[in-house]
Amino acid sequence: MRNHEVTAPRELLDSRGNLAEPGWSRQLVQRYDRSRIKAPAWRIKEWDYYLVMGQGFAGAFTISDDGYIGLQSVSLLTFGDRPWEHTETVLSAFPMGKLRLPPDSSAGDTVYEDQRIQMRFSPDKGTRHITCHFERFHEGRPFDCDIVLQQPEMDSMVIATPWPRQGHFYYNQKINCMRASGWMEWNGVRHSFDPATDFGTLDWGRGVWTYDNTWHWGSGNADIGGVPFGFNIGYGFGDTKAATENALFYGGKLHKLDDVTFHIPENSYMEPWKFTSSDGRFEMDFVPVLDRAAKIDFKLLVSDQHQVFGRMSGRAILDDGTPIEVRDMMCFAEKVHNRY
Repeated sequence: MRNHEVTAPRELLDSRGNLAEPGWSRQLVQRYDRSRIKAPAWRIKEWDYYLVMGQGFAGAFTISDDGYIGLQSVSLLTFGDRPWEHTETVLSAFPMGKLRLPPDSSAGDTVYEDQRIQMRFSPDKGTRHITCHFERFHEGRPFDCDIVLQQPEMDSMVIATPWPRQGHFYYNQKINCMRASGWMEWNGVRHSFDPATDFGTLDWGRGVWTYDNTWHWGSGNADIGGVPFGFNIGYGFGDTKAATENALFYGGKLHKLDDVTFHIPENSYMEPWKFTSSDGRFEMDFVPVLDRAAKIDFKLLVSDQHQVFGRMSGRAILDDGTPIEVRDMMCFAEKVHNRY
């Protein structure tokens, strides 16, 4: 059944390390247990990624354990007359579970600390607290932040996706529309978040991936007509016969979409994009502002990323047929090719 919703709590993996029930859910109803994975530790990939967007600026924060490599990253972006971004990454060899990332997004701190960077994500009673000090972030100057995201009772988008290969799966939660307060600071400039207008998104991922993958992902949040609205769209994360991860969020409720296609210009990521949907419920134009491009090539480890920030306009349709008109909503869409 396409877009099968998982509603009953159960173990995520069966005795062979495969997904017990592929599909989507509104919360983490399936229990992730790293000890049930049958793949070697160097193939397991776990991460927490936060994107927090203000009015004309954004910050992104990653703590990850990708088996044979750890990747801890901070991005600072501004979208003014001269859009600008800087991403700084600390790599570590063979963490293979040593970071002890929590098995559930709702409890337990996600932490990375060394001499250069100290970063912590702390969920607690309807809030998420992000703190970071990054020495020599850019031009020899440190980056600091102290951000709080509000997470009232609300739906999220959870997907349990298999790959055809034995023991390979992806378990992922996207939480949109979390109102943001706090600040980021670099080079004497402080960017302050206003919960009346600004939002954060969590991308929480756990799984065993195949070696060579290309994915598309897009996400955004805004107040529309005084109601928090968000979207999550994407594909390329495995076999989506059971369900896609495409969804709208409106007033804390999830509205499920079918397939969404990214129409990316062949000549340049900075030309206008289009998004279309198989059910006609997500039809958008996208005008890029900034391409956060990153490419590494270590032969066996290759990553080619284009996370493009821009303004989206068009129409989204809720489950009951209500149209939501979107105008110049600042958001992002990306295409990423990894061999890792």
